[in-house]
Amino acid sequence: MSQTLTTKYGSLLGSKTEGEARFLGIPYAAPLTAANRFYPAQLPQPWQGERDATAYGATVTQNPYRAPLDAIFGDARIAGDKQLNLNVWTPDVAGSAPVLVWIHGGAFVRGAGSIPTYDGTSFARNGIVCVTINYRLGAPGFLDMDDESANIGLRDQIAALAWVQENISAFGGDPSRVTVAGQSAGAMSIGALLGSPLASGLFEAAILESGAAHHALSRTTAHAVATTLADVLGVEPDREAFSTVPVDDLLAAEEVLDARLRASSDQAAVREVLLNGMPFSPSIDGSVLPQSPLDAIRQGSASSVRLLLGTTTDENRLFLAPGGAIDRVGDGVLDRIAQSYGLPADASVRDLYQDEQDPTPGATLSALQTDWMFRIPAIRLAEAQHEAGGPPTHMYEFAWKSRAFDGALGAAHSVDIPFFFNTLGTPGAEQLTGPNAPQDLADTMHGAWVSFIHGEAPGWEAYTPDQRSVQRFDTATETVIDPRREARLAWDGTR
Repeated sequence: MSQTLTTKYGSLLGSKTEGEARFLGIPYAAPLTAANRFYPAQLPQPWQGERDATAYGATVTQNPYRAPLDAIFGDARIAGDKQLNLNVWTPDVAGSAPVLVWIHGGAFVRGAGSIPTYDGTSFARNGIVCVTINYRLGAPGFLDMDDESANIGLRDQIAALAWVQENISAFGGDPSRVTVAGQSAGAMSIGALLGSPLASGLFEAAILESGAAHHALSRTTAHAVATTLADVLGVEPDREAFSTVPVDDLLAAEEVLDARLRASSDQAAVREVLLNGMPFSPSIDGSVLPQSPLDAIRQGSASSVRLLLGTTTDENRLFLAPGGAIDRVGDGVLDRIAQSYGLPADASVRDLYQDEQDPTPGATLSALQTDWMFRIPAIRLAEAQHEAGGPPTHMYEFAWKSRAFDGALGAAHSVDIPFFFNTLGTPGAEQLTGPNAPQDLADTMHGAWVSFIHGEAPGWEAYTPDQRSVQRFDTATETVIDPRREARLAWDGTR
């Protein structure tokens, strides 16, 4: 069945099934061209007649995943220039339902709102308008050239959220009840938005999954990245020069940037990037991000925003297990990385992170990196929001171990996505979960997210410095208090 509605920019023809209607590939900004792809988004032009919104739109220009992650995530790319688009699932265009806006992950270089596991049908059938968005990635999205137009990717996200404020009522959504949610780089984006004055008032709640507010580069580091990429391409490090580079050449240069940064003669200038492994990240530009997002949050920038955040138990196994790298890690590598992270000299990485069931250096490294990259930043965000006097913050941990790769993934980064979207049956989900993933766990986790988006508590006590309650989602879901306390304390004053 078809469904039509009218937005500020024109009429849309969507599709309707039992319990929900969907409108796909809706432009929230003007098409991208060589002239404007490195500049802030412009408003879309109104259209005449009825626009077909029954199929996903183009994805943002990006490189495909390399092996072995390509076998897990596939290739989400869809060609076209109308890349800044979004998708909407709604229970009733005549309603006034709460809204979920999803910001995808992908290390700021890959991803799209059209990935099948992000299908918003289940949210719509639970009375929520679900929106998934695209935003610029890689060099066009996150190069900081020390000018007034940095953080283009974050600016795109803000533009999409502004579009929601102006148009979502036409889809049956309530613009005063917007929850923004994201995973990995999407959650790190939200951590940045919580500290941005440009995003103030665009959402009233946030869900951060496997990402928090630590990952914003200093401007010095970000500019070093831009200069290095310019050297690779043989152009000046400014927007006009980058705009002349053919797309294929730009993508090829992005692929070799990491190696070029690791070979830099000024390692101090790029240390932040080498530690987090993401050359393209938000930067503290003085405008979108006037200061560190975590500092801004601690000072009250998001003091009215409800937060739900957490991690998976084995985040970094995604990056170590599929290709077997986890089995090639030796004690020397483990010790060097622990030292580079600034783990205090009196803290033993093995005492803190070695698992009796798998005491190998690779497994210990994975646990260490999970804490440094994901869990400790999540804790610091919860602490900062509490210090600012914000609403109750709820913390979770996803602990169910994937059956993919003969169980080697564990509860890795991204395994939880089809559980909170309730999309275990969609294409691509089994590559993350393995066969026969537990639907009852998806029902439980999805239900908690639905409650939170509806403005209710998700089903467990808030996280505070005095009562560090964490809901651990597994085949037997339970609340635990201050899990891995010794490791948390070891990072005090360091991370």
